[in-house]
Order: sequence, then C-alpha cells, then structure tokens
Amino acid sequence: MSLDRKILNLMSVADYRPLSPGVLGKQLGITKKRLDEFRTALQLLISSGKIRKGSDGLMRIKASTELLQGTIKKTAGGFGFLIQAPKPNQTEPPPDVFIPQSEMQDAHTGDEVLVQIISGRRGKGEPSGRDKSEAPRVRGRIVEILQRSTRQFVGTYFEQDGQGLVQVDGTTLNEPVPVGDPGAKGALPGDKVVFEMLRFPSQARGGEGVLTHVLGPRGKPGVDTLSIIHEFGLPDEFPEDVLEDARVQAEQFNEDDLQGRLDLTGETIITIDPVDARDFDDAISLERDEKGHWRLGVHIADVGHFVQPGSPLDREATHRGTSVYLPDRVIPMLPEIISNGLASLQPGRVRYTKSAFIDFSPEGIVTHTEFANSAIRSTKRFAYEEIMPIVNDPEKFKTKVPTKVRELVLRMYELAMLLRKRRFEAGSLELSMPEIKLDFNKQGGVTGAHVVAHDPSHQVIEEFMLAANVAVATALNDRHVPFLRRVHADPDEVKMRNFAQFVNALGYPLKRYQSRGELQKLLDLVQDTPHRHAVNFGFLRSLKQAEYSPEVLGHYALAADNYCHFTSPIRRYPDLMIHRLVGDLVKFGKIPHHPNEVELALSGKHCSRTERRAEQAERELIKVKLLTYLQDKIGLEMPATVTGAQEWGFYCQGIDLPAEGVVRVTTLDDDYYYLDQIAHTLIGRRTGKQYRLGDRLNVVVASVDINRRQLEFRVAGSLSAGTVRQPEPRDPTQPPGPQRKGPSRNSPGRDREERPRRSRTGAPPARGKGIKKKRR
Repeated sequence: MSLDRKILNLMSVADYRPLSPGVLGKQLGITKKRLDEFRTALQLLISSGKIRKGSDGLMRIKASTELLQGTIKKTAGGFGFLIQAPKPNQTEPPPDVFIPQSEMQDAHTGDEVLVQIISGRRGKGEPSGRDKSEAPRVRGRIVEILQRSTRQFVGTYFEQDGQGLVQVDGTTLNEPVPVGDPGAKGALPGDKVVFEMLRFPSQARGGEGVLTHVLGPRGKPGVDTLSIIHEFGLPDEFPEDVLEDARVQAEQFNEDDLQGRLDLTGETIITIDPVDARDFDDAISLERDEKGHWRLGVHIADVGHFVQPGSPLDREATHRGTSVYLPDRVIPMLPEIISNGLASLQPGRVRYTKSAFIDFSPEGIVTHTEFANSAIRSTKRFAYEEIMPIVNDPEKFKTKVPTKVRELVLRMYELAMLLRKRRFEAGSLELSMPEIKLDFNKQGGVTGAHVVAHDPSHQVIEEFMLAANVAVATALNDRHVPFLRRVHADPDEVKMRNFAQFVNALGYPLKRYQSRGELQKLLDLVQDTPHRHAVNFGFLRSLKQAEYSPEVLGHYALAADNYCHFTSPIRRYPDLMIHRLVGDLVKFGKIPHHPNEVELALSGKHCSRTERRAEQAERELIKVKLLTYLQDKIGLEMPATVTGAQEWGFYCQGIDLPAEGVVRVTTLDDDYYYLDQIAHTLIGRRTGKQYRLGDRLNVVVASVDINRRQLEFRVAGSLSAGTVRQPEPRDPTQPPGPQRKGPSRNSPGRDREERPRRSRTGAPPARGKGIKKKRR
C-alpha cells in the first residue's frame, strides 16, 4: 500500500482527531529513512486538496462535500471571490464563489482558504451576474484561512494623530494600516516603505503592522523597482554561502580539462542573441552531407557541472526557480560568476556544454538523436540584427565574415525555414500580435516605446531550440522516465465554442474549432485585416496557460506530444533538472534512478508559481512606470485597442504606448450599454453602438492614480470630455482621503491574464538589459 493511501486511511477513521505532522508520522511508524518520503506525500495530499493543514498546524481530512478550498481574490469594494483549481477529472475550473464583505474575515488576495456555501439574496452593493443569461452567483463564507500568501506589504508612509501609518499600494486595502510610533526606521512622510502585517484588517477591526524597510522617497529613481521587488517577495541579493560556492566553482574550473567530454572546440559553432545580451546559453552547429541529410547540434551551457545537487547554489536556484526580467534590471537565478562567466558561451572561450545532436532527412524528418557532455569554443557571436543581411546578400560579407561561418548561417536559415514549415503543417499555432518594448532614460523613467522586431533571424534560433526540447522530451519519454514536462493542456470545449461564435459574428465562420489547422488558417486570414486584434485577443483568452508538470498532457500550441525545457538552464530551474537526466543518460546509457513523481509534481507547482510571480512582477512594474510617465499627461489622446469588456466598462491598451486602463460606462454618455459576454462586446441599447474586443479607437487619459495603480481613459470626443479632471496631488504629510468605490482591476469577471502574450511556450517577452531572455 502506498504511503499516501496509508495517511488517508488513518485520517479517515471515525475517531480520528487532528494531529501534527510529527505525531501523524509516529502513528504510522515512519522511520528517519522514510521521513523525507513522508513529508513529500503529505505535501502532495495537501496540494491535491485531499487533506489540509489548519492554521494551528494540525492535519485534517478535507470535508469536500461541505467546504470548498481555493484562493481568495479581494476587490476594492471589500468583497472577494474564491478561485478554485480544477479537479483532475474536470475539463474546466469550477465557477468562482462570491464572498460578501461581511463573510471575508480578514482574508487577503492570494490567501488559501476554506469556504462554506451559504444561501440568501444578493446584498446591497453585491455585483450581479455579468449578463441576463448567467446563472445566479454562488455565495459563500470563509470559515478558515489555511495559508497567508504574504505578510509583507509596500505602501506610502504618513503620520497622523501621533502615529505612523501606511497606505498600501493597489486597491485591495482601502484603509491605512498603523505601523507604530512616528519615525520608526527613520521613515519620513512620503517615503515608500515595507512593513510586516501583524494583524490583518477585517470588517470588525483595523490592521496593524511593523515597519521593516524604508525604500526611499516616493518618486525617487529606483524606488518603484524596489517596491515591486519587496511586494512580490522576489529574492534579490544572494546569500554569502551561495556566492562562496560560486567562487569555489570558478577557482576549480579548468578549461583544459576535457576528460569525459566530446571535444568540439575545433568545430564551427556560433551564437545568436539580443544585441545587449551578456549570458549566452545556447550555440549552434550544422552540417549537411552530399545526400542532403542534416546534422544539427544544439549546444547548451552545462550549468549542472557547476550547480551540484544539494549545494548552496542548487538550493538557491531551486528557491528562485527562474530569473526575473524587470524593465530596468534583471534578478538572476544564479550569481553572475556563473550566469555571465563560467556558463556563458562567450566567443573564443572553452566552455562546457550539453549537446543534442539531431539528424534530419532532406525533408526535415528526424531520423536520429543523441546527446553528449561536450566542450565548445564559440567561433562567432552574432546579434539577431546581423543575420538576415548575411542571408539576403552573402557575397557582401565575404571580407567581413569567414567563409565557414557564412556558409553555416545560410545552412541554418534553410533548415530552420524547412522545420518551421513542417511544424505548422503538423498543427502548431502562432498568434500574430506585435510586442511593444518600453524605452527608458538613465534614471529608469519611461521615455517612449517601440515595436520589437521579430524577423526570421529570431525564428532560426526558435526552431532549433524547439527541436532540441522536443528531442530531449521524446528520448526521456521513450525510456519511460518520469520528468518535468512543459505542458499546455487542450483548451476548454466551452471556451472554444464561444470563440467560434465570436469570430462568426465578425464574419469568419469556424465550424471545426477543434482543428488546429482551421484555427491557424483563421489567424493567418485576419493578419492584415482590421479584425486581427479582435481574433487574436479572443483566441488567447480561450487558451490555458502553459505550466510545468510530470503529467503527460502534451503541448497544445506546439502540437507536440512530448515537450520539456532544456535550452535555458542559466535562467530556468526546470531546464537544469532536465540537464541532470540527460547527463545520467550520457554517462550510464540509461537513467539509473528515476525521479520521484510526487517530488516532480511539487517541483512543477513551485516552478510554475515562481514563473507566474516573475511575470506578474514584470507587468506590475511596467504598469507603475507607465502611470508615472502619464501622471502629468492628463488629456493626452492616443490610439488604443479594446482588450476586455465588462458590465461596468471596457479595458483598452495603447497601441504605441502599452498602457492599459478602463473606460467606464458612466463616461459613455450617448447611450445605456449592456454586455454581450460571448461576443466580448458592450452594446448601446438605443443606438446599437458597440465596443468590442479588439476594436481600435482613440482614447484620452482621464485620470492617473499611481498609488492605487489605476488608469482611466475616456473615449476621445465624448461629451463628458470636459468633466474629468486630474486628481489633486496628495499631500504626503496628510492621511489619504476617501477612496473611490468603483470597480477595480480585481472586480468580478476581470480576466486574470491581464495582458496578451505572444509567446506560445509560456515565457514572457524579453525585457531589460544585461541578461537576455529568449522566446521559446
């Protein structure tokens, strides 16, 4: 009998009383040797919702028929929603449960809670359903807070009535939180500060906190970035033992020691990266024989050589999970001694690599794969911008680029385009949405924005990285080895059917909405039409998020049965885990010790969580910087695209400047508007005028609130244009005034994925300088 079944059997007996994990283990007779296995089994049972750990630390069986478990999303109005994860046999997440303000206890956004369903009519101020066809909203009350998402908050410090207070950034805590005597930690009115919440505010009583850090005056360069780092709990500075481990690895590295490695230092191998990259984690070689067969070599930095399992470096990399790419800085997963030095495939330097060799037929069909621990010396480093000029006019570069390198570039382009063509023929999908990157001055302030080029040079590297990831995943799968996959589950049937109805209303019949081929035809068809944004936004909203999991779910967008991340171990921990398996395969010809699937599942959840945290932190800091840029530009008119519609208004994002804000229905004074949820459209009852997902229009900046991180637009030319004024700047020495009670970005129905992502593999767009982040 498995250990998790033994745990469930013991906790399911009629006379079971809640026990601590230690006592539970003793009753099961767990020895020291099995202690780690026992802890892992407990964590898996907790994460699957079969048991729960109470706030008192005692283990309880989940009363699934009476209580619901999930994550709270609190709104500016004080009420919230329980967001439940789908059960293993469910095709889509269960509906959110509305929690009235009076039943919220002191729960905060992100807290794991237990909720009991309650009956009763909709109360005063409670939101209604999103349209008339929607079923009555389920209501509940929080009965227990299982785990706090955070106790650390960031806000603006001020003083009043002899005490220090902090107004928390954002909209979920409307009332300021007392933090003790004035001047604690040297804080001055107007400073951005970090504090630990000692008592969370509830409807019955206020909160209480204690200051832990003073970040600096609000508006000072760099303070906004520090605020986001602390708000999201991003690990910044490396502990000393981690840095010492990195220094030891540097001292021990001997580039002349190639024992046990395939020597590729004399081969023609190149890297292609962003122009400002400093860490080069992948390199390419490619040969073609006289019969037209290809041999592709994808050489990835052997990070695992320096980051040994259980070492301080490994412990810290596990904890971080990923590098974080903020607009004006990078928080790396590994110290720069490793990421920008020992593991970086710098030109002319001998570097250790893991190599995947993939043989293709002349038609681009995989015929053989093999792997090696290797060493390379990169022949040439290219920026993306340098590749297509060589491809388009190779003779022009005869004196500038060595012949072997020039011929390699031409071969790479030819094979990549062949693989790309085959991939789309097999059902792979690609959204066509431009990526906008912000421009910054030396102080970190926004100065403008530009469209990021994504020409065929990017596609060359993308195709080879995808091929390597598929090759590694296929090899591990064929050997029946459990491993951490990059999975992208099939979209929900209901969402795809609604998407088909949406595009049908635009004049694009989509009868076979389950067909990837038909979907890609649709995306290609609308690419040069006014409906491009509407269709791409609508399709993006229909897809699930990619994540890490040992489950065999495939990758929907890539049309791949087996897929993993292998190509970026400098910045992603799942890639390092895969590297260790490949290393065993090379050394022993098999995987002698299969990974524990329970531990893999937990690692997948952790890495998915750190990835989402990194993306959210990036988006939030971009939002803050854009709001700062727009705060003195009230009345600025800009072109925008509608990104979402709700009953209270519609959201839109600037086309030239990617600031996202809301246009409230109260400012649409030419009609009364209702929401067609399936069509993602607000429709005027009298005029029939529509504001639909993907529509383009001109909007005017109406108000900016940096502290609450809110931006409001109005439609250019509306009659109410003269009635919206810029909010008076708040005196930092005075307490915040009354807060608006209107719907916020956390209001019911707000799509959780706030900004579209062009990448099909789950990675956010590359931003920041210094360390590159590729789009795989």
